[in-house]
Amino acid sequence: GGRRDTVEKLALWSGDEAADDVLLSQLVRRLEDRKYEIVHPQTQDELDTWSRRLTIPAGFSDSVVAGVPVKLRFQRESSGLGNDYDVVRVGRAIYTVLADLIVSSELGQTPTPESFAALDSIPRALTLQVSLAGERRTIPTGFEQAIPGILVMFAMMIMMTTGAVLLVIERQQGLLRRLAYTPISRTAIVWGKWLGKFSIGIVQIVFGMIAGTLLFKMDWGDNLLAVIGLMFVYASFTATLGIVLGSLARTEGQAVAIGVVATNLLAALGGCWWPIEVSPQWMQTLQLWIPTGWAMDGLHKLVSFADPPSSVTPHVIGMSVGTLVLMYVSARIFRYE
Repeated sequence: GGRRDTVEKLALWSGDEAADDVLLSQLVRRLEDRKYEIVHPQTQDELDTWSRRLTIPAGFSDSVVAGVPVKLRFQRESSGLGNDYDVVRVGRAIYTVLADLIVSSELGQTPTPESFAALDSIPRALTLQVSLAGERRTIPTGFEQAIPGILVMFAMMIMMTTGAVLLVIERQQGLLRRLAYTPISRTAIVWGKWLGKFSIGIVQIVFGMIAGTLLFKMDWGDNLLAVIGLMFVYASFTATLGIVLGSLARTEGQAVAIGVVATNLLAALGGCWWPIEVSPQWMQTLQLWIPTGWAMDGLHKLVSFADPPSSVTPHVIGMSVGTLVLMYVSARIFRYE
């Protein structure tokens, strides 16, 4: 975890190791210094249920003191930057214990809790002054990136393909021409079409968020209502894109082709396929000028960086204004036949 200062759990399996093992206790303390909460599974099957596991062979202290090589095994179910970070943290704890042991030996002390405590009390010749440099921004990875990215991409794709194609079909079959003979205004018809497509987008987004939460344990952060509000505004904007495309397209194939190509292009440039934070600066700047970029940047702020809801105010205003402008354009270019 990178977006919050949480203590992560690490399962430690020490075989038949005695509870008073000196080096094992020191290792546990050093791991806790690295922000781990140590749990001690009772069985091998229970150990396998944990995502982070550190296995220590029996006779750990005796072997180390006797100069016998000891192999500690760290395992994590997922890979990527999170795994690399864990390897560094666990390795740092292990090497710190080794350094404690070496210094104790140089001082002629046997490894005991008292000797380690006395070692910690020795004034340090080298100190490090640490000050806050600002809030850390950890690049979203795993489900934090994939689930919002897929949600944003396919919400747009459905609106710009299915939504546009249905409008083309209604025009080809003469259904829209019948509406021309009714007292319903062109603007009212466009708003009605928009409401139908907006409803489809809302169903898709709600289903995607529920599925991501239940199936993949997606954590939407502390601002869930802001996340839902942001996605609802995004659905309203993409619904208007579908109406505009449906009014411009002449055939079903044309609507599908334009919708698919445009969606994939905007998804790639908007950060749906990979974290935009790993892209060149020009792509990060471009992201803020396209709708998929607005949605992804807002989701990263709320979900990954735990920013307040006010941080996505520009995104909401931008997409809301875009919706109104596109609705005006849609009413102007709407064709009955």
